[in-house]
Amino acid sequence: TTMLRLAVKFFPPDPGQLQEEYTRYLFALQIKRDLAEERLTCSDNTAALLVSHLLQSEIGDFDESEDREHLKTNQYLPNQEKLEGKILDFHRKHVGQTPAESDFQVLEIARKLEMYGIRFHLASDREGTKINLAVSHMGVLVFQGNTKINTFNWSKVRKLSFKRKRFLIKLHPEVCGPYQDTLEFLLGSRDECKNFWKICVEYHTFFRLFDQPKPKAKAVFFSRGSSFRYSGRTQKQLVDYIKDTDAQGEMEVCVSVLTGVCVSFQRCPTDKAYFIAKEILATERTYLKDLEVITVWFRSAVIKENAMPEGLMTLLFSNIDPIYEFHRGFLKEIEQRLSVWEGRSNAHVKGDFQRIGDVMLRNMHALKEFTGYLQKHDEVLTELEKATKRLKKLEMVYKEFELQKVCYLPLNTFLLKPIQRLMHYKLILGRLCKHYTAEHRDFADCRNALKEVTEMTSQLQHSLIRLENFQKLTELQHDLIGVDNLTAPGREFIREGCLYKLTKKGLQQRMFFLFSDMLLYTSKGVTGTNQFKIHGHLSLHGMLVSGSMLHHRVKEVAFTRLEMGKWMEDLNVAIEMAKKSTEKSEMLLENSVCNRSSDEVSVEQESEDDIHSSRSSLDRQSQPRAQRPNTITHVCWYRNQSLSLSDYLCMIQNQLSGYLLRKFKNSNGWQKLWVVFTNFCLFFYKTHQDDYPLASLPLLGYTVSCPVEADGIHKDYVFKLQFKSHVYFFRAESKYTFERWMEVIKRATSSPARSSLPVPKEKDTHTE
Repeated sequence: TTMLRLAVKFFPPDPGQLQEEYTRYLFALQIKRDLAEERLTCSDNTAALLVSHLLQSEIGDFDESEDREHLKTNQYLPNQEKLEGKILDFHRKHVGQTPAESDFQVLEIARKLEMYGIRFHLASDREGTKINLAVSHMGVLVFQGNTKINTFNWSKVRKLSFKRKRFLIKLHPEVCGPYQDTLEFLLGSRDECKNFWKICVEYHTFFRLFDQPKPKAKAVFFSRGSSFRYSGRTQKQLVDYIKDTDAQGEMEVCVSVLTGVCVSFQRCPTDKAYFIAKEILATERTYLKDLEVITVWFRSAVIKENAMPEGLMTLLFSNIDPIYEFHRGFLKEIEQRLSVWEGRSNAHVKGDFQRIGDVMLRNMHALKEFTGYLQKHDEVLTELEKATKRLKKLEMVYKEFELQKVCYLPLNTFLLKPIQRLMHYKLILGRLCKHYTAEHRDFADCRNALKEVTEMTSQLQHSLIRLENFQKLTELQHDLIGVDNLTAPGREFIREGCLYKLTKKGLQQRMFFLFSDMLLYTSKGVTGTNQFKIHGHLSLHGMLVSGSMLHHRVKEVAFTRLEMGKWMEDLNVAIEMAKKSTEKSEMLLENSVCNRSSDEVSVEQESEDDIHSSRSSLDRQSQPRAQRPNTITHVCWYRNQSLSLSDYLCMIQNQLSGYLLRKFKNSNGWQKLWVVFTNFCLFFYKTHQDDYPLASLPLLGYTVSCPVEADGIHKDYVFKLQFKSHVYFFRAESKYTFERWMEVIKRATSSPARSSLPVPKEKDTHTE
């Protein structure tokens, strides 16, 4: 009889990538073997912790006599007797942990070890020094003993080859410079060298390529070199195969093609609760990354330059750090629960762990302790704004930090995320309660969690509106030139957007900013520092509004009748607010604007500098210490759109994250990306672990719909985004996810008026 011994060949960097619970169990067995064979070297504490999780998986909850008996008959570690006390102490803490959770913990701990998945191949370098070569998902590794001394990342390697006993790594010229572009290592024999080369080829193909390379055509007479190619599936193909196999087992496709209606796909049955829980996980990952912008990246920037007073440092980070630490633990809980939920082999897991309500209830109750921190965010924002005005060094650090890739939104926006997150918990728990029947085992926990978070949001609702208003005012303060004290107490932002203004040269496009006490408008275009220059302002006291013009110094025309209706409605609201207010505007404009006569403000005479400051692209590079070139205000300018404070508050409820497949109009392939929708914009990442986005797509002006037959998209759960000739297709993993993306994008990008008041049907040649 022949005995076969199975072993893991490719070690993924994240055990969460392993889809099946049984697969994770097999990987845990490999870790168990590596510990026993001393391949996975680690500290005594880590080894004891790993063994304790293996014990929990194999024999269940702690029982001292049973544990000691089991350890006598099973050898997990070479020095097991010495560590037996530590193993038992750790095992005591795992009471209630399921086998699936224990396996996941084994993999989670092991992947952080330097020797995880490492298989040594003895070699020597050109000087004859004894070394060990290994290969991993990231590239070729060089060790001296058990210490890693070099890593040749796959992106740096141009070619791998061998010649007899010599293993050759050829690097890209930009990595090594003009000298020594080829590294040489000597192995024990030609067979050993060829074997290591084959392993490298397989690892590179599995982790880096989408499809395995096609075999080369064989030479008719002579062949040169090895024809070896990796013949299995790549990592991406395996993931796609598992998804497609799962879908086929559950899918009942109903295709109905109707004129003007998209192709409809339905999967039955679908566990909607699972996808809602997955949405919680995806958005929690994004939320934690957003908190890190403040707690990690901004902290590092101000400490490096010593730019922030100690009192402000304490105020800022003492309020955000506890929240960040809490959500790190919360995210870990959600990840573990989803990992167990996705398992399909253990019957005992299915009954108790295919739910999320208990996790949410426990953490919503704990979150109530942080309400005091959240109520101080108003003070944090105010003090930070005052300090940036007062301290030039802090202002410089602030502006330079906002230009970094990791700060993909205006900096003070990240300080609002904790309160916004509570609103999202409320919405998603409400969705779970609506989905479940009253008899469902998860319903009671979800309903109680919803009560807990509703109590918190009720206390913080007014704070959120006030903070959103203050955040927008401070953002505009940075984006506008020629205006000061925009954040004066009592001032409310109402709407911003493009209108046509009547000048001596005819109708000219301008940015207008409506507040509760005044209306500002800008010169033409954007300055060299990506800011808008204020050209004039109008007090709302005594102003009258009609459908065709403002009877107070300035004539303006909207792009569409819908836009005109929004502006008229908001102007009337603002004028009423101004009437009730006894305080005059506290805004201070530059003398060049303030001292103008009524005629000069009404029909403006622009300078050449104003005219030539216009920019034609959002992507133009900013000058040193320039403002961010891609704020929502800039998008409104280039897309001829307008937004109100109501739109910004609506956006809070329509944030979403998750993996999507993206396809361009004229391309054939689909690219998997981690996508974050916030602030009216899609941000694209390679994975959810990335610190900053690869690209972004502002969605103002875009329409979202299903593909039509002419688009040639024959996939399920695909939605289409279009702005003029720009077309993108996105594919979701399930019906629920597809519907959620359609829902949030539609809600956030459609900006209805405050009410359904009819727009006066006056004849106006300048409106559409």
